[in-house]
Amino acid sequence: MDQPNWLQLMTEQTQLANVIKTNEYTEKFGLSLTEEEAGLLVAERKDSLKEQRRVEFGEGILPKLIFAFCDSPYLYQDNYVDTMGRLQDIFYLFKNESLDGATDDELIEYMRAAFDSECEGSLDHLEDTVLEQFAREVRMNTHDFMSVQNTPTRWKPGEEDE
Repeated sequence: MDQPNWLQLMTEQTQLANVIKTNEYTEKFGLSLTEEEAGLLVAERKDSLKEQRRVEFGEGILPKLIFAFCDSPYLYQDNYVDTMGRLQDIFYLFKNESLDGATDDELIEYMRAAFDSECEGSLDHLEDTVLEQFAREVRMNTHDFMSVQNTPTRWKPGEEDE
């Protein structure tokens, strides 16, 4: 039982390769991950999923977070690894807090818009204030969670879901 199974090892290797591959895109923003840093983020993903009691199949959320945040004016090489690790933790926490009422893309879009605007790059403000309100609105099923606090919207209240 102490030995990881081959499927888990293959999944982690694939995730590591996918995270490293994001460097091809992020380098134009002055951001890149070493193999060691990418491995750390993949390991943190596993810990975060366990802590939040979530199961995730496939690629994982980290590449989406990287692509969504890499051009933020508040992200630079010196804080890149720490910020991505924390964003990953925050994402899984608020998927639970919102009872999965928002899609991954909606949550990421909201996180990014708030991070760059009212949070001014503060992960504490994002987690403790902005996303608490987001999760509350999603749980209350108000359907206007994407239009709160100057965030861009793809869906607006009163529009039919497609």
